[in-house]
Amino acid sequence: MLKTLKPYWIYIFSFVFIILNSYLVVKEFYYLALVPCALALVFMAFFRLDKLMWFIVFSTPLSINLEELDIGGIGMYIPTEPLMFGVMLLFFFKLILEKKFDSNIIKHPITLAILANLVWITITSITSEMPVVSLKFLLARVWFVVCFYFIATQLFRDKKNYKKFIWAYVISLTGVIFYAIIHLSMYNFDQKPAHWVMNPFYKDHTSYGAVLAMYLPMLFVFFNKRNTPTVKIISIFLIGIFTAGIILSYTRAAWVSLVGALVLYLIYKYRVKFKTLLAIGVGCLVLLAFSWNALVLNLEDNSQESSDKLSEHVESISNVSSDASNLERLNRWSSAWRMFQERPFFGWGPGTYMFQYAPFQMSDEQTIISTNSGNMGNAHSEYIGPLAESGVFGMLTFLIIVITVFYRGSLLYHRLPKGEFKTVVLLALLSLFTYVTHGLLNNYLDTDKVSVPFWGFIAIIVAIDVYHSRDLLDSEAH
Repeated sequence: MLKTLKPYWIYIFSFVFIILNSYLVVKEFYYLALVPCALALVFMAFFRLDKLMWFIVFSTPLSINLEELDIGGIGMYIPTEPLMFGVMLLFFFKLILEKKFDSNIIKHPITLAILANLVWITITSITSEMPVVSLKFLLARVWFVVCFYFIATQLFRDKKNYKKFIWAYVISLTGVIFYAIIHLSMYNFDQKPAHWVMNPFYKDHTSYGAVLAMYLPMLFVFFNKRNTPTVKIISIFLIGIFTAGIILSYTRAAWVSLVGALVLYLIYKYRVKFKTLLAIGVGCLVLLAFSWNALVLNLEDNSQESSDKLSEHVESISNVSSDASNLERLNRWSSAWRMFQERPFFGWGPGTYMFQYAPFQMSDEQTIISTNSGNMGNAHSEYIGPLAESGVFGMLTFLIIVITVFYRGSLLYHRLPKGEFKTVVLLALLSLFTYVTHGLLNNYLDTDKVSVPFWGFIAIIVAIDVYHSRDLLDSEAH
């Protein structure tokens, strides 16, 4: 159709559009100017889906929640989530027409774990106390998984595309880091302004810090021998920028998650056996049981508040006597546990915690930042939240995803020969581990900011396992 369109018609359409748009601008109506952008996105969706996916990834760090714009209180990030919704519809439409998808991906243990989790979320959305809220949560989870797991695994069949995925996010995220640091410098790098200087791109410093921590390990992938010195220099610069961003985010959970990733790296590097790890784990649990009372007393004696000084801010991590942030987490977790006790099997419904937890708070556990109005966030845990919202199977199915990813990813890492893809798998596991650790204290998988890299890194591991590992092993054998 495009080939049969005469050039003069293109000029006529363009001229009419310019005249009409100019008139509407004079009348202070600016939305017609978005039509060419919309047409370009539609064209990419049908003819260059890979380019649209990279655009979505690039836009994710820059996306803005409509709630921040006071547009009807709609909790949706633009432009990313509407685009993901459209891509999801195209995916299902194609699936219905072709009636097939790569069976190697479908049968993969990680895929089966993800599908089990989605099925249970669907069931508990039906039994939800607030079905509309749960349906929105379910839809968001589906478009994240469809776009950045199922479609992404197909994109990563091309070995070059994992780098495009990383660069697309990193480039725009670097701009956000500069924005946040420059903004914070206007307040003398104080700790309190660091909680919001990344607005409107990130809701608060904790989600911002979580994403920075996830991408810091992945930046080391560009130190591969095949990369040019220029790329390596740029990588060193970016590592420095991301490190500064993490420090100045004052996000304690992000710091802890990076320490956890470093420990995991040492485990992989020195090939520590599972039996040894199990023995160490059991030993730590026994030691914890015998020293529990003394530990609790020490924690209660710690009155160090969060501070501008990094040493004091680190020390405040274990303050459960006066630090409002830490105490509020304990309040949310306790409320979630009581919610679970009342509805242990189906829970209260995906995405409903913030609307339902108020009656489950105990007055002696509330803090100066507690609220009964349901406007201050969720359960602050990627594990306890599903326990309250989707019952015991909600938490278990998510844990199964995490366990399966690290089990299969570890097998793949040890199986692959030395080289680029072995490094990619390792760094993807380390990046995911930062969020698995961070998820003990916060939960952001209902946002595009975290879901895009989380499901995307899992897709990289699965794609290497399914599409590239055999070729690499065969070339090594020969």
